[in-house]
Amino acid sequence: MMDFELEEIKRKKLLKMTYGSEGRKGLRVCVPTYGWKGLDDYVCEHFGRAPTFTVVDLSSKKVEVVPNTSQHMGGMGYPPEIMQNLGVEVIICSSLGPRAIKMFEQFGIEVYVGASGTVKEAIQAWQAGKLQMATDENACKMHKHQKF
Repeated sequence: MMDFELEEIKRKKLLKMTYGSEGRKGLRVCVPTYGWKGLDDYVCEHFGRAPTFTVVDLSSKKVEVVPNTSQHMGGMGYPPEIMQNLGVEVIICSSLGPRAIKMFEQFGIEVYVGASGTVKEAIQAWQAGKLQMATDENACKMHKHQKF
């Protein structure tokens, strides 16, 4: 099977979890953002230094905006730990470094890159299969990210 076929199978599995026939199970997705505008806010291009994270429960449509309290912003911990504590299962972002990708993998959180525009547009692009699953090959090489 080709990588894009595996990616499509995983995406369909996640969507089935959300909209399955055996009752709706919430799927929580997170998008790094610049502020407090929820679905109308814009995708922050630097994941770790995003001022806020917008978390959307796709089944209930509940939108929650939380501040980035990680070490990157003078707090404690790393964004993957924050996302795990929020019950996030999918990250949708512009890009992120290879170290962050590995950390999200360790927490069982899937990451998709290539998002732009508003949170709503980014989620729609992911649902349409237009974003790529994050890998070492498409990881951000800027901002002095380091590989393990």
